[in-house]
Amino acid sequence: MTTLPKGRRITGSARETLTADLRKQYEKGASIRELASQTGRSYGFIHRLLVEADVPLRGRGGPTRGNGAKSAANA
Repeated sequence: MTTLPKGRRITGSARETLTADLRKQYEKGASIRELASQTGRSYGFIHRLLVEADVPLRGRGGPTRGNGAKSAANA
């Protein structure tokens, strides 16, 4: 994946191609932050493209803050 010129609008077929590439990489396990870094675009831009393409987004991961996490930590 190539770095895109910062600030340049991506429209039409270029946007569709980029969205398809990002979708494939995200579904293979790449994070939104990794994709943003690879393309030179912002996290928000990548997130928006994935949401517009109806890509199911993964959770953030890490420990949860609910009662279950406190109980497990104290066990």
